[in-house]
Amino acid sequence: MRKKRILILSEGFGKGHTQAAHALAAQLRQSSPNLITRVLELGAFLHPTLAPWVFSAYRRTVTLQPKLYGVLYRNQYKKSLNSLASLVLHRMFYARSKAIIQQLRPDLIVCTHPFPSIIVSRLKRAGLDVPLFTVITDYDVHGTWINPAVDKYLVSTPPVRDNLLDRGVAESRIEVTGIPVHPDFRLNYSKELIRQEFGLKAMPTVMVMGGGWGIFKKEEKEELLTHLANWSKDIQLLICLGTNEKARRQLLMEEAFRQPNVHLIGYTHEISKLMDISDLLITKPGGMTCTEAIAKGIPMLFYSPIPGQEEKNCDYFQELGFGQRITSLDMIDHWFKLLMEQYPELAERRSSIRKQQALDSKSCAEAIKDYLALTDKRAYLHASSKTPLIHW
Repeated sequence: MRKKRILILSEGFGKGHTQAAHALAAQLRQSSPNLITRVLELGAFLHPTLAPWVFSAYRRTVTLQPKLYGVLYRNQYKKSLNSLASLVLHRMFYARSKAIIQQLRPDLIVCTHPFPSIIVSRLKRAGLDVPLFTVITDYDVHGTWINPAVDKYLVSTPPVRDNLLDRGVAESRIEVTGIPVHPDFRLNYSKELIRQEFGLKAMPTVMVMGGGWGIFKKEEKEELLTHLANWSKDIQLLICLGTNEKARRQLLMEEAFRQPNVHLIGYTHEISKLMDISDLLITKPGGMTCTEAIAKGIPMLFYSPIPGQEEKNCDYFQELGFGQRITSLDMIDHWFKLLMEQYPELAERRSSIRKQQALDSKSCAEAIKDYLALTDKRAYLHASSKTPLIHW
């Protein structure tokens, strides 16, 4: 039997979209030896020099001007990207996308970010005959995700499905699968071994995340992080700074963060293990981080949601009782006192969260496998000789 090829396209506007892409690839490989996956951040692959500048500009906008980002998000909330904007996007950043697809010859393309989904949809309208799935990686759906050329939407929750239905997407094109998380987040690790591995103590532990970019605004560092550090005698803090090594070095220079129970963690592939030994997560409400936390059953406190999708994520998890938005430093003090005084009750709460979040529907990987099983048609174009060969 010929192995099926699945091309998973993401983009580097935040780490969550690409995390979802790699998580899906891992799920697919684990589920069947007859599937081959390839993950690409499409714009970064095509423009390795330009892309970091674009992503940096986006990061500065959402960090320094979140209200502006929120206005733009809300103004376009119910609008798909128009044909002119799609053409401009294609010409400026994605003109060689067709050649890449011709080289890789996938049986199915899956997108975890709206931009590659828009580009592949455009190519499909121009004659590309490859099925296109779009995985919506938040707990809401912005108009830019929606395109008639998408064959199937894999969505996080029934409310997101209903949102798509209200916008005219046929029910047959939607499946509720949850957001894909890496199989590691479904495992239970030995807490004792994890503590030994990372040099941690057996005491109430709080994990603090600034997203994959490890961004904390100046006021968040001065107010939130410093306030947390004042609890380090009784609460062990794991402050995860992602790829922001500059911020990690700056915090190390301050006495408040050089305490024995304060651990400043840079980029790591071991977040699933660190979540296992954490009793509470303080985080921005990114779709991917929240999904991973729920897989581990960790109660969450949310700070500084970006206006738009993060506010929607925050609302969703608050309504379910899985997290709370931080409205004052007193709320943090309240939770930390609970950790110290009612630890068994919080451990039981964690177990309850893990049970509640289990989906009865198929996972993303199962939905893709079922779709591929319906057809053995090789729906790719002939390979191009003008593009350097791209290997699976």
